[in-house]
Amino acid sequence: MKIAIISDIHGNLDALQLFFESQAASENFDELWVLGDQVNFGPQPREVVEILCDRADIAIQGNHDHAVGFDDDSRWTPAFRAMAEATRRHTSAELNNEQKRFLRELPLTAKVEREGTRFQLVHATPSDPHYGFLLADDDGWTAELEGVDADVLLVGHTHTPFIRKIGNKTVVNPGSIGQPRRGKPRPSYAIWQDGVFELRSYDYPIETTVAKLEKLGHPPEVEAELIRILREG
Repeated sequence: MKIAIISDIHGNLDALQLFFESQAASENFDELWVLGDQVNFGPQPREVVEILCDRADIAIQGNHDHAVGFDDDSRWTPAFRAMAEATRRHTSAELNNEQKRFLRELPLTAKVEREGTRFQLVHATPSDPHYGFLLADDDGWTAELEGVDADVLLVGHTHTPFIRKIGNKTVVNPGSIGQPRRGKPRPSYAIWQDGVFELRSYDYPIETTVAKLEKLGHPPEVEAELIRILREG
């Protein structure tokens, strides 16, 4: 069995479409799991939600999905507040009521078993499913895993891909499809097959997404930061 795991698409249709057109065709996976944050930041949230509502076998709720679904401020950090609020207004205007209900009803976590391997899926961390923020080397993972009754913990939120083994458990973050960060602008995802994880990445037409963002009328400082992240990671 082959499973593709993606996260943090953030309304970036160009990156998501290329995932399906090029990566999915070559990977030929059996299931697609989505770890949250389908919306905000990117210019085409409606199309992203349409696709993932149809194609995801498992999808969980991220903080941005919650923010749009419940019209909530999602506890934005100061660094992201202006950007998140401006793009939430755009996202809310783009989505219909059914799509917002879909985001509201996404579960905070999921537990599944495939071929004898037990998985737990959560957007951020088990103790703080929406907002917990731990990078690969953070010591906090040891405490987080104490309450995890699974072999594998799948997380997103940080937009930073990693695979980390801690004791007899594995933490995997596939990174971000729609807004890769930390100096690496290539979208990334994870593949699980025959008990083994691999991280993959690919190129997509960033300037096409940039051109779409420039037409939305965001405040200049918001537009500039969104474009910078897309281009630089």
